[in-house]
Amino acid sequence: MAEVKLSVVIPAYNEEKRLPKTLRAAHDYLSRQGYAYEILVVSDGSKDRTREVVEEMTKEIPHLRVMGEQENHGKGYSVRQGMLAAQGEFRLFMDADNATSVDQVEKMWPELARGYEVIIGSRDIAGANIAVPQPWWRRRLGDVFNLIVQILSGLWGIWDTQCGFKGFSAKAAEGIFSRAVVNAWAFDVEVLVIAKKLGYAIREVPVRWMNDPSSKVKFSGMAKMLLEVLQISIHNLIGKYNISRIV
Repeated sequence: MAEVKLSVVIPAYNEEKRLPKTLRAAHDYLSRQGYAYEILVVSDGSKDRTREVVEEMTKEIPHLRVMGEQENHGKGYSVRQGMLAAQGEFRLFMDADNATSVDQVEKMWPELARGYEVIIGSRDIAGANIAVPQPWWRRRLGDVFNLIVQILSGLWGIWDTQCGFKGFSAKAAEGIFSRAVVNAWAFDVEVLVIAKKLGYAIREVPVRWMNDPSSKVKFSGMAKMLLEVLQISIHNLIGKYNISRIV
């Protein structure tokens, strides 16, 4: 196999129903590109047949592989394991529900060519396309939540830290994810904080995103994430992330 240009990492927890459609869509797009790629699914202790379903699909998708553990650790842990196990020159993680499809990576290639090594999808900048919008109250709640995240983390100007579509050069991925420790939902924030500490400029690109109407806002989950962001902020203040720049 030629040197892998793109690794696509998909964390999954109990996604046996939605994942096959996402994997086939990703393969359909990637198989038409002129570069070598891989798709890596990380099953985060799934209780259903997620892992078995992916293993069966390796027969029809040759560059697909699956990894993971029996114990559930959290999305951050799964993304970290996948990004460090990936082999691509550029490593992208995306959600199992295909909210942002893999073809949106095309918007990242020009920024990579310009020298950016941390490129994140955004639903909140000009050019973003929200195919199925959230209710207005949920959007306002998200704006307030993101403002609090910016204040706590110091990630000023990044209004969408939580979009599950982020890309990294191999060097950036290895440097960032080898230092990350947050296993749950605030891992995105920690990853970006570490990226800044390492001297990487973070480039946002607008993406197409489809809201899942069945997804529910859990205030308890948001509260837990804010506590994690506060912990990241404390770690930042006491110098845990004051690491030597490698760029």
